[in-house]
Amino acid sequence: MRNSRIGIRLIGLSFLQFAVWGAYLTSMGRCLDECGLASRIGAFYAVLGIVSIFMPAIIGIIADRWVQAQRLLSFCHFVAAVFMLALAYVGITKGDTLVFSDVFWLYTISVAFYMPTLALSNSVSYSVLERASLDTVKAFPPIRVFGTVGFIVSMWIVDLLGFQANWNQFITSAVWGLLLSAYSLTMPECSVSKSREKRSLSAILGLDAFKLFRQKRMAVFFLFSMLLGGALQVSNSYANIFIESFASDAKYAGTFAVEHTNILISLSQMSEVLCILLIPFFLGRFGIKKVMLISMLAWTLRFAFFGMGNPGGGVWFFILSMVVYGMAFDFYNISGSLFVDKEVPENMRSSAQGLFMLMTNGLGASLGVIAAQEVVNYFTDNLQSPSGWPVVWYLFAAYALVIAVLFAIMFKEGKVEKR
Repeated sequence: MRNSRIGIRLIGLSFLQFAVWGAYLTSMGRCLDECGLASRIGAFYAVLGIVSIFMPAIIGIIADRWVQAQRLLSFCHFVAAVFMLALAYVGITKGDTLVFSDVFWLYTISVAFYMPTLALSNSVSYSVLERASLDTVKAFPPIRVFGTVGFIVSMWIVDLLGFQANWNQFITSAVWGLLLSAYSLTMPECSVSKSREKRSLSAILGLDAFKLFRQKRMAVFFLFSMLLGGALQVSNSYANIFIESFASDAKYAGTFAVEHTNILISLSQMSEVLCILLIPFFLGRFGIKKVMLISMLAWTLRFAFFGMGNPGGGVWFFILSMVVYGMAFDFYNISGSLFVDKEVPENMRSSAQGLFMLMTNGLGASLGVIAAQEVVNYFTDNLQSPSGWPVVWYLFAAYALVIAVLFAIMFKEGKVEKR
């Protein structure tokens, strides 16, 4: 009975954690376009990766040494929510006089405190499960799935309430954040390290993991992690605004895909849930290298299907794009994480995982979305018109395909992975 209550409490934590993000991540570009900031959409998505380079490490050190993780989680969500509310207030009051700098720095501070909570919420969950003498490997994945459910529910709320193109999506995110800030304080206390062992600053920050670049195979792996990371935020940045652009064509105006773009895109997150469950089978059957290659080819199809689709008879291409997203996103992130865990020494695992996240969600995602912004600006004169978009998506697909081919040639699979 006690274990079931713990599971329910952690499910609530995971649900709220990702509901905060789901409120704006896939629809923010559309809001920015409506407010005259279309040419700067890439900057808003790139900053997610930039703050991920250093903020999780800083907050992680504080949680390890001085402040209990559940209290720090509450504080971070409170600060993030306050600045998200300030962002929405400025956006609404400025109206047509809004400029980039009015909201960008408010948004940056908000996400700088949100991004570390992705790791903090995991730490809280692991701590609670371990104190209950539960196996985290078996108990945590079913709990984490409800994070994706929270993301989807938040997307649907924003869609059905008509918030996709306005600042209310950020208010929705802030409300979730304030709820989670209060809820985090109800979690059992997490311990802080009482060790007096002296460690170098590089060890504390996880910089020792950079020694792995001395190994050719690991260097190749991390390089391709960064290159593939360039695809992570591209569809989050532009898929919503692209599909909605078909509203300018009378043939597609009023179709379900145009009117409820977020609901359509939420199929991607539903695909994630299924693909997380399929990973053990694929890893056992094909090995890590082939699973990562499947991910790269899935990214190719993700973008190519966008280029082929439309909200009318071609809506099935959009649906296929959402279906393959689960493989594209989860197969590389999870199998890559498993590869790192097996390949590095035990005393370097945490920092190596941090390096993997830095290369994919930090440097890769930031550079990728900035480059994508330039491509979109060059080929599309008006984001609210579908003309020019197919070329953009096909270029992204070609990029992913080239990475897959080069990875197949350059990355050598070890004996351990084959077994």
